Amino acid sequence: MTFPLLRFLLACLLLPCLWTTASAEAVSFPELGSAVSGHSDVTYLDLARMVIPDLAADKDGFFRGSMPIEMRHIAGPDYGGSPPPTSGLSSAGVLGIKAGGKERLAMLFDLGDSPDSAEGYVVLALYDITDKPALLDAVNVTYLREPGKLPIGPGDDAIISMSMHFNSSQGYGITPLIMVRNDRFELIDMIYTFDENLCTHRRTQKAAFQAMADGQPYAAIKVTVTDATLPGEDSCDGQQPPEASSRDISVTYHWDKNASRYVKDSDALDRLADENAKRF
Repeated sequence: MTFPLLRFLLACLLLPCLWTTASAEAVSFPELGSAVSGHSDVTYLDLARMVIPDLAADKDGFFRGSMPIEMRHIAGPDYGGSPPPTSGLSSAGVLGIKAGGKERLAMLFDLGDSPDSAEGYVVLALYDITDKPALLDAVNVTYLREPGKLPIGPGDDAIISMSMHFNSSQGYGITPLIMVRNDRFELIDMIYTFDENLCTHRRTQKAAFQAMADGQPYAAIKVTVTDATLPGEDSCDGQQPPEASSRDISVTYHWDKNASRYVKDSDALDRLADENAKRF
C-alpha cells in the first residue's frame, strides 16, 4: 500500500470527528478518466493536467506525471517544501463550492512526500467549469485530505481540510480553514490539535466549525475544540488513570472590512497549541 493511500485511509477514518457543522457530504472521488459533471467532453484528467501537464495513464491504469506547475504555499513563502519529482494519482477529491456568487470546483491532489521536507505535497486547485474549463488558482496545502465546506454567505463557502500525522502514541492534527476571494485561495487560520493514547488514559482534541451570520459580507466562524480525557480501566507502571474531564476552547473569527480579512477574537487556540507542544 502506498503512503499517500495510507494517509487518505487514515483521514477517512478520522473524518467523522473533525467537524460537525461543516459539510463533507458533497465530496466525491471520481476516477480521473471519467467525465466532469455537465461536461461530457471534459474529464477530470483534463483538469488534473492543468496542474500536472504530462499526467498520463500507465499500463495498470494509474496516472503518473512529473513536476506540477509552480504554485505558492497557502500559509506563505516560509512554509512547505518542493514537490516530488514524480507524482502518481488514481483519483482526486472533488468538491463543488460557491465563491463570489459563482459556482466553482475545487480539487485536491495528494502528490506524495516532499523531497526536502518532512511534510507532504498536496495541491488544492480551483476551477471555473461554467463554460470552457479554466484553472483559476492552485496552492500547496501540505495537508490532507478530504475537504469539507462551510457556507459563510449565500454565495460563498469556506473550505476545511484536515491532516493527521502519527508518531507512536501521539497524533498531530492540522486543519487549515480557507476561503476564496477574487478566485484565489486565502488562508483564514490553521487549527492545531493533539491526541494521545497512553496506557492510563486517552486524550483527544476534536474541532467543530459553525458559521454565524453577523451582518458582515462573510459570516462569523466559530471554532470549538473539545479537549477530552478518557481514563483507562487499569493502572500502568504504578500510575493511576486520571479522572475523566472535558473542556471546550472556542475562538470566533469575524470579517473585518477595514483589514479585508478574518480576525479572531482571542488567542485561545494559539495557547492550546503552545500547551500541546510541551507534551510532544
